[in-house]
Amino acid sequence: MRRCSIVSPPTSVSDADPIRSLLRASHHLPATRLGTVVAEHAALLGARETVIWLADYAQHALVPLTGEGVAERRETTIDGSTAGRAFRRVEPVRSPAPDGRTRLWVPLLDGAERLGVLELVLDGEPDDALEQEARDLASLVAELTVTRDAYSDALARLRRRRPLSLAAEIQWGLLPPLTYASDRVVVTGALEPVYDIGGDTFDYAANDPVVDLMVLDAVGHGLSAALLASAAVGAYRHGRRSGLDLPDIAAAMDAVIADQFPASQFATAALARLDKHSGRLEWVNCGHPAPIVVRDGALIRPPACPPARPLGLQAGPPELCATQLRPGDRVVLYTDGVVEARSPAGEFFGEERLADLIVRAERAGEAPPETMRRLMGSVMQHQAGQLQDDASIVLVEWRTGAEDGLRV
Repeated sequence: MRRCSIVSPPTSVSDADPIRSLLRASHHLPATRLGTVVAEHAALLGARETVIWLADYAQHALVPLTGEGVAERRETTIDGSTAGRAFRRVEPVRSPAPDGRTRLWVPLLDGAERLGVLELVLDGEPDDALEQEARDLASLVAELTVTRDAYSDALARLRRRRPLSLAAEIQWGLLPPLTYASDRVVVTGALEPVYDIGGDTFDYAANDPVVDLMVLDAVGHGLSAALLASAAVGAYRHGRRSGLDLPDIAAAMDAVIADQFPASQFATAALARLDKHSGRLEWVNCGHPAPIVVRDGALIRPPACPPARPLGLQAGPPELCATQLRPGDRVVLYTDGVVEARSPAGEFFGEERLADLIVRAERAGEAPPETMRRLMGSVMQHQAGQLQDDASIVLVEWRTGAEDGLRV
């Protein structure tokens, strides 16, 4: 592997604080120079080489961000690599480097959202103080990655291992961060097929003391389904931000779909609201699979909730249903593409398998977003890599302590 020399820190940097110096340099920093400038300022920590690695859209690979003066690297897998271990476990990992040096891999987190990892090649073993400085640097790099991604296509292009369909482009533009964590709650979601998703989507919002969640499946595939889903998400957010209750939000979504799309186009959805202080969960079911709860290693079905018609076909607002969660409960909202995924032999993936995977992930100490990544990988593997329908899922964990593991 060829090693490139690191560009010396700018002479204008008057102190040895890499966080302060990088922050000063960041205000007019273009995305195309992010890797270079981060490497320049990481040299203040004694880093011989510094590389930003970003997860691809499917979260199968880590892709290095190139730049002038940045050491050359090749794409690596998230499963089976040292860099991937830091990403999967959401914790720094050390590995040996040539000439007695050490590679320190630090997760890049935007809040609780995993973006990738930061690699630093250091002389010898870093002490605790140096590792903490590296963590702080990684936090700033993650923030810079998000802000640069907001107004440049450079990072989005890097993360694509193949082209997105137009429908998928629309859907990815709608999604919130895949993971959110705060005191008492973790929300994480996933969807497949990543590069060709059509009508499935999800959304959430944390507005203390409640967390709102929505999973939606627009009928059909491709662009028409994506456009319907886009309108539905807009109506959902408008109703939510206007302070409506769940039945009225659903009614507003129904009206938009009925008014703007032909009668043959509709969407099923589950809308939920969790009070993170009390654990009370409310939801409405619009022709959609009912939520499930995983409790103490077992699948629990909430009280029966009469399903309303799908959005766009309703005769009136859906019925509001509720249940009381216990600390440690995991609530799962999903589209039928998850549980109805069929193996080549015709076997459904099913709710029991879904719950079992979540339980086993918890016992293995996996972070919630890693649980979702592996779960969707299992759904794809169950269908031999070819989904017959879009699949979308959101998991919310209440008072599990898992939120403490999603920071470095």
